[in-house]
Order: sequence, then C-alpha cells, then structure tokens
Amino acid sequence: MTERADPWAALVALCVGFFMILLDTTIVSIAVPSMVRGLATDLNAIVWVMSVYLLAYAVPMLFTSRLGDRFGPKRVYLAGLAVFTLASLWCGLAGTAEVLIAARAVQGLGAALMTPQTLAFITHLFPPAKRGPAMGLWGGVAGLATITGPLLGGVLVDHLGWEWIFFVNVPVGAAGLVLAVVLVPDWQPRNSHSFDVPGILLSVAGLSLLVFGLQNGQHYSWGRVAGPVNVAEVIAAGVLLLAGFVVWQRRNRREPLLPLRVFANRNFSAGTLTAVTIGFTMTAMFLPLVIYVQDVLLLSPTEAGLVTAPMSLLSGVIAPFIGRLSDRTDPRYLVIFGIVALAAGLGLIALMARETSTWWVTFPGLLLCGVGTGAVFAPMSNVTMSSVEPRLAGTASGIFNTARQVGGVFGSAATGVLLQARISAGMASSGGNAPRALTDATRETILLPVAVLLLGIIAAAAMRRPAPRPAPAPAATRA
Repeated sequence: MTERADPWAALVALCVGFFMILLDTTIVSIAVPSMVRGLATDLNAIVWVMSVYLLAYAVPMLFTSRLGDRFGPKRVYLAGLAVFTLASLWCGLAGTAEVLIAARAVQGLGAALMTPQTLAFITHLFPPAKRGPAMGLWGGVAGLATITGPLLGGVLVDHLGWEWIFFVNVPVGAAGLVLAVVLVPDWQPRNSHSFDVPGILLSVAGLSLLVFGLQNGQHYSWGRVAGPVNVAEVIAAGVLLLAGFVVWQRRNRREPLLPLRVFANRNFSAGTLTAVTIGFTMTAMFLPLVIYVQDVLLLSPTEAGLVTAPMSLLSGVIAPFIGRLSDRTDPRYLVIFGIVALAAGLGLIALMARETSTWWVTFPGLLLCGVGTGAVFAPMSNVTMSSVEPRLAGTASGIFNTARQVGGVFGSAATGVLLQARISAGMASSGGNAPRALTDATRETILLPVAVLLLGIIAAAAMRRPAPRPAPAPAATRA
C-alpha cells in the first residue's frame, strides 16, 4: 500500500531546517560584543565561534551528500536536524568560549548532513517543468535566512541575551523534526555507493588547512602559527592536498567522491562558480556593514538589525516570483539581473556612506541588495541542478552547496584582512579620527565583493537554458 507524498508539504518541512542552518551563518556576528563580555574572553575566541561553524559546515559536505545517496536523504536529513538541534541547546548552555567552540563545530556537522538533502529532494519531488517555483521557495528561504540573521540576532541579544540566538533553534528544530517525519517521503535512491576513503581524507585535510589559514591568518599576523610552521605554509599545504585530491579523483576509476564528469556539464560548472561568488558576497557584505551602522552611526544591535529588515522582506517576496519566471524564460538572464542588482546595491552603499550620515543613507542600496538576493538564488539553483543526471543529484547538491559555503569562508577571511588593514591605515592618515577611519574602511571593503560579483556575471553568462527532461514517476512513500 502506498501513500502519495505532497511535494509542496514535503518542501515546506525541509525548508524549516534549511532556514535554521543558514540563519546561523550570520546571526552570530551581531552578538560578538555581548559574547566577548558574557564569556569573559577575547575577540579571537569569538571569531573561532564563527569560523569553526563554517569549517565544520563546508568541509564534510561532499561526503554527507553521498550518505544521502546510500542511506536515503530523509534519514540523513533527520539525523542532521537532530544533531543540529541538540548542539544548539549545548551552545546556549556553554559557560566558556572553549565549550561554545566545540558545540558550534558539532552544530556545523549537523548542518552539513542536512543541506545536500534539500536540493536532492527538490530534484526528486518536482519534474523539471515545475521545478522553478520550488526553487523559488528554496531560494526565498536561502535569501531570507541569510539576511534575517542580524535582525533576529539583534532583537534576541538586546532583550534576552546572546544565549538565545542558539536557544531559539530548539523549538524550531523540534517542530522541523515532526514535520519532516510526517510530510517528507522516505525516498531511497538505491545507489549503493562505495566510500572513497582517500578522497574523504584528502578533501577534509586540504579544506581544513586552507580554511584555517585564511580564517586565522590575521590573528597570527600572517606569520608563525606553531614552532617552525607559518600561515603561508599551512595554506600551501592545504592547496597541495586539494591538488592531490583532484589528481586522485581523476585516477579513481571506481567511484570517486567528486566525479569530475559532472563538471563536463556546462551549466553545473558555471552555476557552481556563480555560487562561490554569491557565497563570498553574502558573507563579506555583513562585517563592514555591521561595523559601520553600530560603531559609526551608533545604532544598537536591534536597530542595526532593523536597518536590514526591508532587504530581508523584499528578498523573500521576490524569490518565489523569480522562481516561477525561471521556468518560462532563460534563467541565466535572471541570474545576471540578480547579480547586477546586488553589486549595484553594494556600490550605492559605498558611495553614500559618510561618518556624518544617518541610517537612511544605506536604505536605497540595501533595497537593491534585497532585489538582487531575491532574484539570484532560485534561477541559479534551478539552472545548475536541472541538467544534472538524476543518479548524481545527491553528489551534485553536495558540490554545489560546498562551493557556496567555501565562497563564504573566503569572503569572511578576505573581508576581515582588508577591513583591518584599511582601518589601521585610516587611523594613521586621519590622526586617530575613528569615525572617519571606520567609514573609509567600510566603503573600501564593500567594494571587494562588488569586484568578485563581476566574476559571477561572467560565469552566469556562460549558462544555457536547461533542456527539458522527462518527468519522473510521482514520489511515493510506504505506509
């Protein structure tokens, strides 16, 4: 006996967990000063709270996508959601920075288990002709969650304390577990993958070293880390291990962790590169913006979050409409439009920001950013995943999401380095005028993701409209 699954109900259930894990990539930044005081620690320790989550999230995703292919995406998703929810409770109860860092690492692992399964389910539940609206909802959730973090974090920090940016995940995660158990079909791809152990070890070690060097280079003044080892050597070792990983994937004729043939698909290659630039931008734009509105415009965490609220709302409203439109027109033009709007919004903020300004000068630019983020996620995901072989959907989803998260890591590291350097230079040239130095540093740093988005435009222009595929059989689950 079978029971037909409602694809939209299943997608809504999956989006609950997806919203949570993306929210936690940005919500911590608004709570940094409060966490430094509350845990009686220094800024470097709190930077680790943010970076270890990104590290534990990005590094295992190629492997966790294979788990979904082998054991079933629903089961892996539920396991990840349970780990994420319990780790969130642990984060809120942490009494020291060291415990919080450990809990955040576990939280990131839960997120890595969940994320690849959401896109794999979309490709399974919706036929290609109806996938645009589904990607629109998914893209709306992605854009809304990424941008809502500072707003929700500011309200929670001001009124309840920093612990509640983690406690809020517990009831949401519990509800998400119930919804997923009831509404999501127990789809079994029946792909008996073998596990590429050398590939797993090389990718984890290479990405870990590369991310560690980029995230913490500034802390070590780009010099010695421990003993004779310096930051440059750590980064170089990471690059060499990743190069070795690629060589091994080419030589592994059995079942590589990263099947390079998926990159022969032009849309997938172009979409993955576009995702790197979007991930870079979504992480890079917040640090200078938060510093400007709090330290120059002197807004509270809640007020700083409210400044971004219209951007969040606009992004969430636009994304579903763009998703539907991506089925009726060439998606690459929508992706290019979204990237151009996002770049224009950031450029407008850089142009209008002054040390004597009020918060409203950021408003027009943030609205453009909201249009851009709302327009880019759904068609980018749709065109990237639609032409991938169904057998490779889980693996491709893992690669695509890993690329976006690694882009975010690069964005965080590069922005931190540039911002610190420009603040130091500005303080020296302005005779210690902090508002002027911070404003100039913010304006210059925001231009970095604008430059990266130019690469995204080039990648998006290389996309082609996906060819139609036959609709798969309706999703069903055993009673």
